[in-house]
Order: sequence, then structure tokens, then C-alpha cells
Amino acid sequence: MESGLELAAAFRKVYGGKHWRNFPFGVIFTHTTRVQPEMRLLRPSCGGNRGTTHMCGVMRFVLLLFLLLLLAAARCCRGCPDKCTCFSQTVKCQSQDLDAIPRSLPANTKSLFITGNNISRVSADSFPSRLPSLTDLYLAGNGIESVEAMVFDNLPDLLRLDLSNNRIQTFSERAFPEDNRVQLLNLSRSVHNHSFMDVVQSVLQRGHLLQLAVLDLSNNDLVILPDDMFTGLPGLINLSLQNSSVMSVLNGTLRAPPLRHLDLRDNSLRDLPFATLEDLGLKPALHILLAGNPWRCDCFFEDVLLWLKNSTQVVDAQNLTCADPKALRRRPLLQVERSQLKCSGDMEGVLETSYVFLGLVLALIGVIFLLVLYLNRKGIKRWIYNIRDACRDHMEGYHYRVCGV
Repeated sequence: MESGLELAAAFRKVYGGKHWRNFPFGVIFTHTTRVQPEMRLLRPSCGGNRGTTHMCGVMRFVLLLFLLLLLAAARCCRGCPDKCTCFSQTVKCQSQDLDAIPRSLPANTKSLFITGNNISRVSADSFPSRLPSLTDLYLAGNGIESVEAMVFDNLPDLLRLDLSNNRIQTFSERAFPEDNRVQLLNLSRSVHNHSFMDVVQSVLQRGHLLQLAVLDLSNNDLVILPDDMFTGLPGLINLSLQNSSVMSVLNGTLRAPPLRHLDLRDNSLRDLPFATLEDLGLKPALHILLAGNPWRCDCFFEDVLLWLKNSTQVVDAQNLTCADPKALRRRPLLQVERSQLKCSGDMEGVLETSYVFLGLVLALIGVIFLLVLYLNRKGIKRWIYNIRDACRDHMEGYHYRVCGV
């Protein structure tokens, strides 16, 4: 502020009271009276000719404007870290083989790019000083494996965070402060093993990301989305799951967030459960992308086919094609009729296999029964003789009573 007042005083000294009042911005600094002696060098002598005086005024204004720009640049670049470039409120430390976040960051930094380095972990020590103006933080391509607790506590105004193209294995649910304002989170190409999916799920559920509106989970190895994965994101509007090896969307997974844009392209989806279709139907403003999935057009696909033909939510419906069965391969889904969705060939195979299995089981039971009879043949023979003798005795007694009468 002091430097600004010095320049204002210089303007007033150069132009004098009369010209200063006519200068458009002069009214802002009319209270400033202090002038540095060095600024007097900026006041060249001008003749009394009116045209010459006007030209001198223009030259003085241009010169002072140039000095003002130099001063602003000097103030912005003050404290710029080594191996980084600073301009205005932007700091860039890109592909410099850094192994940690630079500490001496300008306090007025608004956008910070630290990308393409070798930073394996970020913790509370990564940002020891408060950066109240920082809104955009880009940490892509650093090979980050661990995001520790309280790492973003000194970034109270953080809105957009890019952690893409890393190798995240641990992500503390306390990484963000409870009153964080993060609206965009990019985790693309950062989860390379679905066994770490619970780590991402934990921070999404309990990371206090109440204002998160855009989430990018594309190009990851997710496989299956848990049914309560997005319940902690009440403001989520845009969700990208493109090319994330998703095989199934469980019932209730997409029920909670008020989605408007959902990208499920290039996954491994073969069908969508009826409950999921109902959840999507409750969001009439939602736009969905589904191209690039290997849809199985059999008798179980009827609900999805009816939904596609009656809904306007799927933006790329005309690009969806069948992958199976062979008779419908590459056939656009919108051109498939319900009568073509058959399971007869598959069911015949299933029934044939079932009959063979049943026959084998009955044969095994028969063999076991015959084996038991063979092993107990003497006992069975004795039992038969005993029954015969008993019947004979009974018949003889009956005959004696009858004849005696």
C-alpha cells in the first residue's frame, strides 16, 4: 500500500494541482501528499508552448504507468520459489523433479501448478503457511501415493483440486477441513487397483465434501461401485466414470446425489438393474452417456431396452450397440425389437446340461443302493427267512384254531 501511495504522490507532483484534478484516477489519491525525491527526476522541463506541454504530459503519464506495472510485477514475484515461475497470482512449478511442495509460496497465490514432479506424499507440512487466496491447486502427474490428514487446512478458499494421474493408495478422510469449500475434485488415472476403492469411498463419504459439485473418477480400475459410495456428496451434479472398468451399478448407488451429468462410457456394463433404472428415472434433468459398453441383448435386457426407447436422458442412445448374442452383434439398440430379445439357445443349453447332471446323480444313487444291498446280502437273506418263518407260524396257528372249532 505504501508503494501505491508513493506512486500516487509522484503523479500529483508531476502533474501539479491543476492537471492532477483532471487526471481520471487522481481523485482516488488526492489525500496523498508525500513524494519521494527520486520521483522528481520524472518531471522533465517543458517549454511554455501549449502543444509541447500537452506532449510532455502524455510522456509523463506513459512513463509513470510503466513504472507502476514494474512495481506490480515486482510485488507479485516477491518470494517466488526456486525452479518456479510466478506471474500475477499464478505460480507454476512444472516438471522440475521436485520431491516436495515448495515452501516459500507467495501469500497472494491464487492458482498453483505443481505437476510432473516426483512427490510421493502430501501432508500438513506441505503447506505450512496459510494461503488465503488459493482457489485452484493442480497436483497432477506427481506420483502421489499418500494424501495425509490436514493437508489442506491452510487453504481455506480452495475450490478446485486436481489429483489426476497419480498412484493414490491412502487418502485420509481428514485431509479436508470440515468447513472446506471444494467444488471440483479430479481423481482421474489415480486409482490403479480396485483394492484401493475403499480408500476413495471413505474420503467421499466422510471427507466433509458437502459443496462438491464435479467429481472425475474416469480412467480408473473401479470394477464395482458400492451402493453408498456417493451418499456423502449432497451437492454432486457432474460425475465422470468413463473408462473405469465398471461392471455393475448396484441398486441405490446413484439414488442420493442430484446428478445432472453422468458419464459411464467405455466400461464393462452388460445390463442395468431395474432398481437402477428407477433411480435414474427420478432425475428428469439428468443427461447420461453410455456408449462403448458391451451390452448383452438377451431376454433379460427388455427393461433396459424399454427405458432407452422411452427416455430422453441418454444423450448418445443412437450410438449404443449389442455385443451379444452373435445374431444381434453391432446392431443399434434402438433398432432392436422386443421379440428379438431371446434366451432360447442359452436355455436349451442350460436344460441339456441339467438333464445330464440329473442322470449322473440318479445313476450314482442307484450304484450306491446296489452296493449297500450287496454288502448286506447275508443279513438281508436272514431277515427274509425270519419273515417267512413268522408268516408260516402265524398261518399254522390260524389253521389250528379254525380246524379245532
